[in-house]
Amino acid sequence: MEYRGKKVSDGIAIGKIFVYHKWDEAAHRKASGDAETEIARFVMAGEIAEKQLKALYEKAKAEAGEESAAIFQAHLTLISDKELRKHVEDLIRDKGISAEEAIAEDGDHYLKMLISSQDELLRSRGADIKDVSRRLIRILKGEDGHGNLPGDPVILFAEELLPSELMQLGSSRVLSVVTRYGSPYSHTSILARAMHIPVLTGVELPRDADGRTAVVDGNEGILLLDPDERQLSEYAKKQEEDGRQEKAYRELIGKKSVTLDGKELPVYANIGSVSEVSEVLSCDAEGIGLLRSEFLFSEASDYPGEEEQYRIYKEVAEEMGGRQLVIRTLDIGADKQANYFHIREEDNPMMGYRGIRVSLDRPDIFKPQLRAIYRAAWFGQISVLFPMISSLEEVYRIKEILKEVKDELTAEKIPFKEVGIGLMIETPAAVMMAEELAREVDFFSIGSNDLTQYTLAVDRQNGALEKTYRPHHPAVLKMIRTTVENGHKGGVQVGICGELAGDPTMTETFLRMGVDAFSVSPSKVLMLRDVIRRIDLRKD
Repeated sequence: MEYRGKKVSDGIAIGKIFVYHKWDEAAHRKASGDAETEIARFVMAGEIAEKQLKALYEKAKAEAGEESAAIFQAHLTLISDKELRKHVEDLIRDKGISAEEAIAEDGDHYLKMLISSQDELLRSRGADIKDVSRRLIRILKGEDGHGNLPGDPVILFAEELLPSELMQLGSSRVLSVVTRYGSPYSHTSILARAMHIPVLTGVELPRDADGRTAVVDGNEGILLLDPDERQLSEYAKKQEEDGRQEKAYRELIGKKSVTLDGKELPVYANIGSVSEVSEVLSCDAEGIGLLRSEFLFSEASDYPGEEEQYRIYKEVAEEMGGRQLVIRTLDIGADKQANYFHIREEDNPMMGYRGIRVSLDRPDIFKPQLRAIYRAAWFGQISVLFPMISSLEEVYRIKEILKEVKDELTAEKIPFKEVGIGLMIETPAAVMMAEELAREVDFFSIGSNDLTQYTLAVDRQNGALEKTYRPHHPAVLKMIRTTVENGHKGGVQVGICGELAGDPTMTETFLRMGVDAFSVSPSKVLMLRDVIRRIDLRKD
């Protein structure tokens, strides 16, 4: 029986399924009648939770790296948040409820706010609220809340899995994680990738799956339940081959992404949070080709200020140690939302108010972000990338604002450094204007995902159009070729990012088109370096 899910973390796992049963959230203790006693119990639980999270942080740092361990620092911040603590204490006093009930009600309040967001990244952060709330309630109830795993490592199936649960179970006991609910952007998913655990989400297994043999293919997003001997043998061979291949890829660390005939093609990594920087360094990418800055906005309850953004960009630049860092300005709108922006609902949001259109309309948001980027450039090699460009007029206005920002920083005697200026080429209009646009900037990055959907007039998130969304469509490839040729005529380097960039069957095609760089997920960097190093452009 084959089940398809959403790919989260690559790899193959073979083993028995263990259905992970959660504790009973509904069984909260009734109030003692003494509010101060309940508040004292709540404070005590917070102190114990802090000790537990500090221990989890150290464990995560050892097993998954410091960046991934920062998840538990975020949980510590939630527990010590004065406003959240006051809210729980007020609920205890005003409603006469127990500490457990107050924590649950407070957690539900913030969880509903996050779940109502249209942004998948923001929705995924609800797991952190849930994780902290459950931890506090478990402490108050004297329960550990974790199922007893068998002695042998298992494929863990759960409705959902929280970051602390995965960390406490550990990679030595969990072969793979399969969940009914979850997100590739959740902290659990980030942690699993860092721990090299194959993960699928969106899978609904039958009730009697517990104890049955399964194969999880995280590379293809497939779970096989009760595989036959032939399938088990095939996947065991694939697993061995993956292990050999991964070892071979790791041997490419420190080597250049250069073809047999000597053409060097940098392979950068795309990331959507600070916690993924460790993955970039681990895979030895030449730099970060796309830092999706909207995570700063999606994770916040209000507009992040210049100082907050500056601190984050500076931290990433310093960690990259002089390697390239390309920061894409806010790409809010369409499938990425933040409620406090109050962007009205649209009939066709993918072709609506998003990307640079929002930024140019909101200089109160745009200029602080640009100031933060210029200031952070003092500490590294930073470029800025503007999304959803469709006209020269947009670029002229961007350059006017950039001049204003630099003039202001100069007048205020705030140190900054010049940054490279790049455009995302993801609309047919930008493709047709590529030569003219190139004369205004330093580089292009072809956003293959959006370019495909706009070229084919197919919403890539519409499941009914899955067969129509064809990245290899001749029209899409002609769009890419035209961009490269006209970008070069205008004097800029042209890179490509998105799913097509990481498709090894297309690498040589893109090289022969003249693509100058690739930007892919961290897990694909070494694979792409290997492909590039096997290509000889002298051969027809």
